[in-house]
Amino acid sequence: MIRLLKKSEIPELGFAEFIFLTAMMMSLVALSVDTMLPALSVIGRDLGVIDNNSSQLIISLFFLGMASGQLLYGPVSDNTGRKPAIYMGYGLFITGCLLSLVATTFPVMLAGRFLQGFGTAGPRIVSIAIVRDRYEGRAMARVMSFVMTVFIIVPIIAPALGQGMLFLAGWRAIFASFLILALLTLVWFALRQPETLSMEKRVPFSYKQIIGTVMIIFRNRSAIGYTATAGLVFGFFLGYLNSAQQIFQEVYALGAEFPFYFAFLALSIGGASLCNARFVLHHTMHSLSHRALMSIGSLSAGFFLFALWNHGHPPLWTLMAYLFATFFSTGILFGNLNALAMESLGNIAGIGAGVVGSLSTFISLITGTAIGQSYNGSVLPLTAGFFMLSLASLAAMRWAENYS
Repeated sequence: MIRLLKKSEIPELGFAEFIFLTAMMMSLVALSVDTMLPALSVIGRDLGVIDNNSSQLIISLFFLGMASGQLLYGPVSDNTGRKPAIYMGYGLFITGCLLSLVATTFPVMLAGRFLQGFGTAGPRIVSIAIVRDRYEGRAMARVMSFVMTVFIIVPIIAPALGQGMLFLAGWRAIFASFLILALLTLVWFALRQPETLSMEKRVPFSYKQIIGTVMIIFRNRSAIGYTATAGLVFGFFLGYLNSAQQIFQEVYALGAEFPFYFAFLALSIGGASLCNARFVLHHTMHSLSHRALMSIGSLSAGFFLFALWNHGHPPLWTLMAYLFATFFSTGILFGNLNALAMESLGNIAGIGAGVVGSLSTFISLITGTAIGQSYNGSVLPLTAGFFMLSLASLAAMRWAENYS
């Protein structure tokens, strides 16, 4: 006779299993974006999209959902426990996958993508809270370093996976793969991960508390300044995500080779994240961020003029060199700006992290969508967007630092 194990009898996850499960849950975001890139134009064509730029909304609506969801899951998990909040996120993500899988019109596809983004914010945000429940200090930093090492691999391989599924089974297979992965990780999480937030540590859910935290952040010049900087930086990266498929497959006619070029550039960001762990031992986060933004601005100004000289179609190798150097600096910024935004929010770190993440994502959504929708068959809108947003980021950062 089979006997179900009681909660107290479930063996605790080993270190390696915990790392891999956490990384897989957090990777739903990257997979849900990067795997889609090779299929954007095909999906748009099949669903009757006339303007190719409109297909970019498949990416933008996902981030709109994620930005909205980040405000919710932190307070919910503090009230109900970590596992119910993650179950809710998975439920919404799976519903969104099903909608996109059966979509026959573009609005239904976008509704599904919004739900996927809203849902995946749950595993993305709450899994970090679970790490914090189990570890602290140097131990938590060690765990997150291992998680991010696994996480970095995903953007490198995701477009190739998407291209392969598109070639073998069509774009609907991509959403089927999201559905299967979500179900597998959900079952794994449900069976193996115990609840990490005890009853005595739970706090009531309060919209008033969320609104109060938002107001505290808006009154905190350092926090809002660095949050805006992070949003602007991710904005030009989102602009790249929105238009990368069109640039590489339409302007440079790379076809099925696109994932390999995308993977090469993803290596730059991943390498920068690893290097930043060493850099911060010898330099301040402020100085590293300043240098990174100055590098992006200088490179973008120079390359814009070069691209203009080449009528918006510079040689592919020069574009790759420019983007590789720019994304290395972007990887440095990803590692530092969120930490700077949270530095003065220690007493409201839980809800503060969700608010900072949500506000920065909303900013990036507006700016990144503007860059993507400006695509005109050349690299000029992307390069100009990088330049203008790097200047705006520098201005926001200087404003954040000049407070008393």
